[in-house]
Amino acid sequence: MPELDLAGALSRLELAAPCRESGRVTEVTGLVLRALVPGARVGDVVRVEARLDAEIVGFRGDEAVLMPLGELDGIGPDSLVTPTGRPLAIDVSDALTGRVLDGLGRPIDGGGPVAGPASWSVHRAAPDPLARRRVTRPLALGVRALDGLLTIGEGQRIGLFAGSGVGKSTLMGQIARQTEADVNVIALVGERGREVVDFLEAALGPAGRARSVVVCATSDAPSLVRLKAAFVATAIAEFFRDRGRRVLFMLDSITRVARAQREVGLAAGEPPARQGYPPSVFALLPRLLERTGNDARGSITALYTVLVAGGDMDEPIADEVRGILDGHVVLSRELADRHHWPAVDVLPSLSRLMEAVADPQHRAAAGRLRELLAAVDRHRDLIALGAYQAGADPTADQALARMPAITAFLRQRTDERASFDETRSRLIELVT
Repeated sequence: MPELDLAGALSRLELAAPCRESGRVTEVTGLVLRALVPGARVGDVVRVEARLDAEIVGFRGDEAVLMPLGELDGIGPDSLVTPTGRPLAIDVSDALTGRVLDGLGRPIDGGGPVAGPASWSVHRAAPDPLARRRVTRPLALGVRALDGLLTIGEGQRIGLFAGSGVGKSTLMGQIARQTEADVNVIALVGERGREVVDFLEAALGPAGRARSVVVCATSDAPSLVRLKAAFVATAIAEFFRDRGRRVLFMLDSITRVARAQREVGLAAGEPPARQGYPPSVFALLPRLLERTGNDARGSITALYTVLVAGGDMDEPIADEVRGILDGHVVLSRELADRHHWPAVDVLPSLSRLMEAVADPQHRAAAGRLRELLAAVDRHRDLIALGAYQAGADPTADQALARMPAITAFLRQRTDERASFDETRSRLIELVT
């Protein structure tokens, strides 16, 4: 007699929808639907014409405002709307590693359904602040500029601030291949379709992909799907964290997530506030970003990329994200133009938890290297003109004498892995 899969049966029973009273679409305008749906609640998923899922994002009087999770072709007034009575959920299991999913958590890599699935809610609460373990040990990323001068702790959340075309995706792929984390969860939100395959095959590669779960919602996906991709990927990272894993979570980019929420909020009737962003955007960011980090079982070390046009670190989304996260790494277009890889601009970058995860000798060496770089930066114009006089600034003199070695330390090929101990030793030797 075959063994009864009781857990699987209970999971399917929980998802089974009882007979519910249906409603009708009353209006289709731009990105939104309005419908009379008995018993509907904000956040519930409904089925329109038995083929299109939509989420209830608000109400106008008795009418529910729906945002589609697909294309609206063929939907019109009097289309049947059937509530499911539950929010969005996805199938999760340990077999997710190595898979590529769409913005709603469905496999798109041709590998078939996820093996041994369990239903997992996409919208979850952040860990209790008193139940979070402190960030006390480093997580090696394999990149000298980060491990040496901006040491990141296991469970830390950090932002990667850069304009377009300065190597964010390449750096993410390098970190995913080289990190000491147990599993990577990578969300690509609003990327060009061509870039997805480039990232999987060139930046991530077979080795990185084998230990990663990739969630992608390209720029042509509906705004709600792009928004949900961030929550789906975060929920998958939480699934692995609940199993005691060390997870590295990367989301590219939080700016496009905010733009998707702006589209949803404006379509639902919210008034624009800061530079056209409605209030829901600034409520969304902490709700999403606070879900990563440590809990009592495992850890999610999170890296969020932030698009900063023209290097404007004070634009609303960059400013808000910087205030929530535990540090920021700035990528410089000037360095990228000089073929300096990775283009990490050390001086404006900061890891707020480096003091907690690096030993005193490591911190002292990193601080000294920063002093040398700052001295060169102070006299940059004079140095460029050849007008700097040796002896005017002893620290700058030392920095200029060591600059070839410093540059060699900060530059690193994309296929070059540096161990944490090697990086630490080389940094200390560099400034001694």
